[in-house]
Order: sequence, then structure tokens, then C-alpha cells
Amino acid sequence: MVTVRDVARESGVSISTVSRALAEPERVAPETRDRVVAVANRLGYRPNRAASGLRAGRTGALGLVVPDLENPYFASVTKGVQARARQTGHAVFVVDAGEDPALETELVTGLRSQTDGLVLCSPRAAEADLDAARDAPVVLVNLRHDGIPSVSSDDAHGVLLAVEHLRALGHRRVAYVGGPDRSWSDARRRGGLDVARERYPDVETITVGSFRPRVEGGRAAADLVVASGATAVLAYNDLVALGLVARLRERGVDVPRDLSVVGFDDTFVATLASPPLTTVRTDLARLGARAVDRLVAALGTRRGAVDDGSPDPATSPDDVLPVELMVRDSTTLAPTR
Repeated sequence: MVTVRDVARESGVSISTVSRALAEPERVAPETRDRVVAVANRLGYRPNRAASGLRAGRTGALGLVVPDLENPYFASVTKGVQARARQTGHAVFVVDAGEDPALETELVTGLRSQTDGLVLCSPRAAEADLDAARDAPVVLVNLRHDGIPSVSSDDAHGVLLAVEHLRALGHRRVAYVGGPDRSWSDARRRGGLDVARERYPDVETITVGSFRPRVEGGRAAADLVVASGATAVLAYNDLVALGLVARLRERGVDVPRDLSVVGFDDTFVATLASPPLTTVRTDLARLGARAVDRLVAALGTRRGAVDDGSPDPATSPDDVLPVELMVRDSTTLAPTR
């Protein structure tokens, strides 16, 4: 294994000069720096980033806190975070809070001392706990709070796209199956419903209630959707939509002939459903990648990040990623009643 001592001997300089030439090249004369870099490349020497980070007060690691890794939404965001972190030379500690706000707060406290910064994905913690997290650089995903940098998707516009699609198919009574009461994303989607009501007064939109963001939540809401007399339903996420379809099938309600169903997020389960779900799509991997870009920019070490055409994360306001409607087989013309 090639060491810094080997590079120093071959270059004819001290070990400290090698370290400066590779870590702080501006502090070394150009001729010496070029000679050290050439020798390091020829010998195949790779600096120990972890040790360098410790000397600089950095761990070289980022922390990611998610509410539920079993949810494909958070699994997809996590993959985006990990991929971009690798490109910027960082490791990632991923922890699952299990939808428990108290545990989430405990995990955040523990990660602050082990990482350079944190990505909090759809955090459930109270506002006071989010303020306490400011001790370390923090980026929020799908939440905005008092000046903390954030990345989110345009949920309100996604709802409007779904209602426009259903209206074009002749649906005039559309139900919305909401998510958890404290969900920031759910509040934004309900805001999108308000915009749809103003823009399309001929479409009646009904909020059915608040449910768990899982298959069980959709099953619990299905009977209420049928009782509402709606001919179409927009679900809080794809898992809720799957639960709706399963329970409707048990009741003999055909999707989409009797009731059209629209999901949200376009996770991998949307195309595995029967029928495949029409759903509002966000590029979840990009969502995670943008969170890392903002965090690394805040750390002042934005190395090797891939330019995806987005604004500079060091100077841009909170990022809102666009959405699009993916039309599949779970929606069709409104039934004739």
C-alpha cells in the first residue's frame, strides 16, 4: 500500500508538504505542487479522506432521517441521497424514525455529533425540535420551517393536474382521501384542491378524511368513498391508492369502470398495481440529490456534484421540484349514472 511517506520520498519533499500539496494546493509553490501530484498519481496514492476530515473538524459523513423506510417514497428519496453523496465524497448514515416524533428527535440529537450535516425527510418532530437541529447544517425535504433550507415537490400543482385530468374524462364529483393530520404535504395538497374548486366550479371535490399513509389507510377509506357518490378519487399517495383498489374490488366495485383512482408520487408500486395507477409523479431520486446539493453547499465543500440544470444550491431559494401526471389504466371516462 502506497503511503504519504512514499510520495514524500519520491518527490524529495517533506510529508507535511505532500499533505498541503494535495489538501491545500494554494499554499504550495506551483512547481512543487505539480511534482507532488505527478508522483502521487504515478504511485497510485489516494489520500485518507476520513483522516483529513477529522483533522479539519469534519467527519465526511451526512445523516439522513426518514419516517418509514418501508414506504417506497422514502426508499426512493434515500437512494437519491446516497447516490449524490457518493458523487460528493460523503458517506451517509440512514436512520428510520418509525413515524415516532420522540424517536426522531433522539436520532437527530445522536447524529449531530457523528455527521457534518443532516437531511430530515418529512420530519414529524415538533417545531421546537426542528429549531434545536440548527446546531448542525440541516436541509428539510417536504417541509418548510423558518428559514431552514428545504427541497419539496409542487404538490398543489399535482392535485390541480389530477383534477383537470378527471374533469376531462367527465367526472364531476371527485373525492380526496387525505393523509395524516400533521402532514405538511397533505396540507399543500388540500390547498391544491382549493385552487381546483375556484378554477373548475363545475367539479365538486369532497375531502373524505385523514388516514394512515399506507395500504391500510386506503382500505379504511374505501367504503366512505363509495358512500360519497364520487365517480373518481385522488389518494394521498400510491400506497393509499392500492388499499382503495383492493377494498373496492372486494366490494365488487370495478376500477376504473365504476370508480377512477389516482395515486400520488409514482413510486415503483404504481406500475405493479392492477390496474396500473394513474398518479402524480415527482422525481424522488432528484429530490434526494437536491437535498444533498443544498447541504454540501452549506458545508462549503461542494466537490464533484453533478450539474442537473437546477439553480445553484448555494444561492437559490427553497427548491420546489416540478411534477407531472402519469396517465395509466386506473382512470377512464366517468360512468353514466
